[in-house]
Amino acid sequence: MEGSFELTLQMVIAVCAGISAQVIAEYLKVPSIVFLLIFGVALGSDGLGLLHPQELGVGLEVIVALSVAVILFEGGLNLNLRDLGKVSGSLRNLVTLGTLITLLGGGMAAHWLGEFPWSIAFLYAALVVVTGPTVIGPLLKQVKVDRRVAALLEGEGVLIDPVGAILSVVVLDTILNSEAGASAAIVGLGLRLGIGGVIGGIGGWLLGLFLKRADFLSEDLKNLVVLAGMLGLFGLAQTIRSESGLMATVVAGIVVGASSLPEERLLRRFKGQLTVLGVSVLFVLLSADLSIDSVFALGWGSVFTVLALMTLVRPVSVSLCTWNSGLNWRQKIFLSWIAPKGIVSASVASLFAILLTERGINGGDSIKALVFLTIMLTVFLQGLTARWVAKWLQLNPQEKATGAVIVGCNPLGRLIARLFQEQGEEVVLIDTDPEACEKAEEENLRVFQSSGLDVEVLEEAGIESVGTFLAMTKNGEVNLVLAQRAVEEFAPPRVVAVFPRDPQGNAPNNKTNKTKVHQAFVPQLPIKTWNKYIVEGQVKLGTTTLKESGLAFQRAHLQALIRAGELVPLLIERQGSLQVASANETWQANDQIIYLLHDPRPKLLKRLSGGSSSSRLAVEKLPEVEEIPISEPVEEKAVKEIANKPKGGKEAKVEG
Repeated sequence: MEGSFELTLQMVIAVCAGISAQVIAEYLKVPSIVFLLIFGVALGSDGLGLLHPQELGVGLEVIVALSVAVILFEGGLNLNLRDLGKVSGSLRNLVTLGTLITLLGGGMAAHWLGEFPWSIAFLYAALVVVTGPTVIGPLLKQVKVDRRVAALLEGEGVLIDPVGAILSVVVLDTILNSEAGASAAIVGLGLRLGIGGVIGGIGGWLLGLFLKRADFLSEDLKNLVVLAGMLGLFGLAQTIRSESGLMATVVAGIVVGASSLPEERLLRRFKGQLTVLGVSVLFVLLSADLSIDSVFALGWGSVFTVLALMTLVRPVSVSLCTWNSGLNWRQKIFLSWIAPKGIVSASVASLFAILLTERGINGGDSIKALVFLTIMLTVFLQGLTARWVAKWLQLNPQEKATGAVIVGCNPLGRLIARLFQEQGEEVVLIDTDPEACEKAEEENLRVFQSSGLDVEVLEEAGIESVGTFLAMTKNGEVNLVLAQRAVEEFAPPRVVAVFPRDPQGNAPNNKTNKTKVHQAFVPQLPIKTWNKYIVEGQVKLGTTTLKESGLAFQRAHLQALIRAGELVPLLIERQGSLQVASANETWQANDQIIYLLHDPRPKLLKRLSGGSSSSRLAVEKLPEVEEIPISEPVEEKAVKEIANKPKGGKEAKVEG
């Protein structure tokens, strides 16, 4: 009982430490592996001595194998095949030619600079050909770069992991069985890749087919069916040929991801959570078993080995693999710099160290120490500087992205599109209603008659380069689905939608479930009502600039009108940038707010007073008035609150 409690305590400590490291990394916006390594070493034998992974025995190998399988399956599941198609040539070269270049260059560097024997040097090189999706994925979420570069890094990280792991096994087999020749090693590599690919492809297709037809299963049970199916394919491939299971999991993930399952979003979320848990526990356990003395014992030669891998081998590999790719020099420099190593390198190196020691071959602990040194240097130097490098190379698309893609050709949608257009920004409308599309064309607006869920239409509309995606059809639930799909597929800088409430039951002006979807304009916008107002000419289109003096009064004044249902802020011009107003907007001094004001006066009275009855509104530069116009009725309490506050300088411009 006491022994089992000790093992249980080890796992509890590893889980708590791993998740704590993830939380801290999320808060500080740095790669989580940084804190996972720190926590692992601090809790290990060279630190507080609380974690002793060696006590898990063979169980550690089981945890490593199953966790890596889940991680690689999740990586394949999240691969965007459309994006990969645009960089397929470069990706193929990086996985094949790039692997060979890294193997040869890394081996020579480890031998000449690190003074390792040739066999151990090439084993090290085989272990570090991978780039690690567990590091690349979180890194690209924090450092936004253009889609081609992101697709290349993500695709390489997922596809090269099983190749590198299998290559490492082949090199290890060659070392342990010295009589085996080069031809046997190549055949072994091909067999493992082929068997894993076939099993993963067929198994993934059958799994996707079953999930589409198994309507009797709940969503939660379907997630577990996928998990069991993935582990079954992994075990089957491993039974037929050792180490072919990793390729099977990657291919199965790609096939299932391409099956267009209705529950795909929930499945990705579930597998993503398992991956975070697996990575957290593995890195803490493996780094806790690392001897810091063995890292320092490597000497400066090993540091130079890693630096040569980062600054010579990787740039040469990227240059040759992207020779005719159409990538510019900025993109190639970023690809050359970003190649952090991750969990596959660490886990396989830890297992190899045990196998080499059991066979009486020197170098096992040194290999493990050198691989962890590589992980540390690449993660700290490349991961922590990625944001700065991307900014220096001007690869961040969010900083200068303008324009909008608007789903919904209703009167309010067309009005907002014209406002963007009048500011000189590109705007595209999408709608399935032919009559609404025809009206948009009459107003010289670019429009697509299609569904906002059609990825090809969104790509043709230019969603990859715009700054804003706005979903504002008459159906709020549809708008939320459209916006979440846009985030998952394209991740535009700003995603806003008109929807009734937060699906999690939170306040309506919060982000929805951390999907980066903001509620547009105001909480609970009655879009049908405002469309009717526009058609009937019962609105004024105005603009007001918030001043530093009297800012609190202006904010309160606007909020009173919004609560009364008399005003809707549409756009905000801030520091020269035009953006859609969101319900959780914090207005700042010097913001220029373009808004719609309900004007219920009869059309005849409006004509007599000089007002326009046309639905084609435009912001007019009229003389400044003392206050923002208040339309009756307004909540009496709100007006009294405003009246009792000191009046500051205000400016408002409205259409007469």
